[in-house]
Amino acid sequence: MRTCGVEIAGSEVLLCLLTKENDVFDIRDIRQTRFTLGNVGLDTQDMQKFQFDFAKLMQDYQVDSVAIRQRMPKGKFAGSATGFKMEAAIQLIADLDVRLLSTTEVKEQLKRNPVPIDFADTGLKKFQENAFINAYVYIQKKTYRPEE
Repeated sequence: MRTCGVEIAGSEVLLCLLTKENDVFDIRDIRQTRFTLGNVGLDTQDMQKFQFDFAKLMQDYQVDSVAIRQRMPKGKFAGSATGFKMEAAIQLIADLDVRLLSTTEVKEQLKRNPVPIDFADTGLKKFQENAFINAYVYIQKKTYRPEE
């Protein structure tokens, strides 16, 4: 199982590629750990290029699924318009299994199956932590509740 964890923060998409084979997790190197769309990232061409580039990256690394943490539509932690557009662009990629994880779901899964390694020992950059958690949670969810 090869899952790309995604964290959307402002106008950035942060990535972490995680695999699980024979009950062993492996953090894979990936040529691009973030996509950034500036404030001008709202026109059709920018969104199409982002979608194409993201899809190509997933195809090149033979990613089975993408796990994205849902963002709040309003309130203190509300996502930006650009962020929601990037999320939709990812969801609309043909032949890519994209799952949205609620914050509650993530907390419950981490309570049941804590991450077995300290994040500092993963070798990932700090900005990839939430993307890593999203991938880990989704893989655990698929492992222990495969019907979902």
